Amino acid sequence: MREIPVYLFLGFLDSGKTTFIQETFEDPRFDEPRERTLLLVLEEGEIEYVPARFAVKTYMIETLASEALTQENLQALVKKHKPDRVVVEYNGMMTLDAFFEAMPENWAIAQVMTFFDANTFLAYNRNMRQLVFDKIQYASLVVFNRFKGNFSQEEFHKVVRAVSRRPDIVYEYIGGKAVYDEIVDPLPFDVDAPIVEIEDRDYAFFYRDLMEDMEKYEGKIVRFKGLVAVDKRMPQGTIVVGRHIMTCCEADIAYSGMVCLHAASLPLRTRDWVIVTGRIDLGEHKIYGQRGPILKATSIEYADPPENEVATFF
Repeated sequence: MREIPVYLFLGFLDSGKTTFIQETFEDPRFDEPRERTLLLVLEEGEIEYVPARFAVKTYMIETLASEALTQENLQALVKKHKPDRVVVEYNGMMTLDAFFEAMPENWAIAQVMTFFDANTFLAYNRNMRQLVFDKIQYASLVVFNRFKGNFSQEEFHKVVRAVSRRPDIVYEYIGGKAVYDEIVDPLPFDVDAPIVEIEDRDYAFFYRDLMEDMEKYEGKIVRFKGLVAVDKRMPQGTIVVGRHIMTCCEADIAYSGMVCLHAASLPLRTRDWVIVTGRIDLGEHKIYGQRGPILKATSIEYADPPENEVATFF
């Protein structure tokens, strides 16, 4: 089956999704004369599309209720319209898992763009953080619409960066001026030090940066406090060392660690706290099922648990 690229536009009601999609469809550069574009609307707001202004010539618009988001219905739309690409205006009150589960196998996410109304964003983040997290975690671009001069870019920036370092951030001011975020995010540790010391409070930042840019850490010597996990199926001298990380809320706490090869004589057991020092190499390992970081320990010693056993970005 041929692959169909999917462009996801995320955000809560009245965040600017429809306006942006309308402007995109009016842009002749988005028109591909030989391509059929399916616009799938999963949330209807106050603003309606004006197809008469579209520069895109071959398009189809379908509105789908949230409860109708199933693989069968999406496959039926593909059969009906035979699209070459799909643009999705997603429902802000739904998590992306629902869409990913319903996606036909030959649909491939090409781009994720997220929009927020700057006037309500911080309140949403306080009261519905899991939904805010969900809208940011896969985004390549986050746009804050209706931004005002008295708003703090740093405050908005920190919320986004607590979720991901990946997306570009744009502040769209009232009046139309768009400003790209240029705030530098220095890591809370020195990645070029002879031994990269990871404080307890910084483990979540370290692990995320490691997973997003593993090559940067290849050959680095690191030291951190971690929780041991042992499996009888692992060879002698192989453990996993990591921490539980909460990225959004208690419901998403997950153990996040790396394979550790060691020659320590300590009788290491699951849930032992240790301070480990070792070199990070990259390679294939069956625990990952793919390429990942392998910590070759030069020192492991028992340690007391940290003050906060769950690492966070807050």
